[in-house]
Amino acid sequence: MASENVHTFTDDNFEKEVLQSDIPVLVDFWATWCAPCKAIAPLIDTVASEYEGRVKVGKVNVDDNPGTPSKYGVRGIPTVILIKDGKVLDQVVGAIPKAQLEALINKAL
Repeated sequence: MASENVHTFTDDNFEKEVLQSDIPVLVDFWATWCAPCKAIAPLIDTVASEYEGRVKVGKVNVDDNPGTPSKYGVRGIPTVILIKDGKVLDQVVGAIPKAQLEALINKAL
């Protein structure tokens, strides 16, 4: 299960929690049936703890919230998107190593 530092983003709260956030946001688009999503989940938890207060980290379940992935052109999962000041800075698709995840986050800091 996700750590306490990992937020749950939905179609309903995405604008407020992500687009209007005063700090950069790392969004993990995932699904319960996705094996690579499960593989990257511990890394998401780790960076959420390590970057607490500097970056907001959260997940969007694509099955429960189809609107947001569609809006951001998410075609494969896991897709991790970095958003700062309401704009997409970068995104990666697939289960990536921690170093690549940290490099992505550091673009916003």
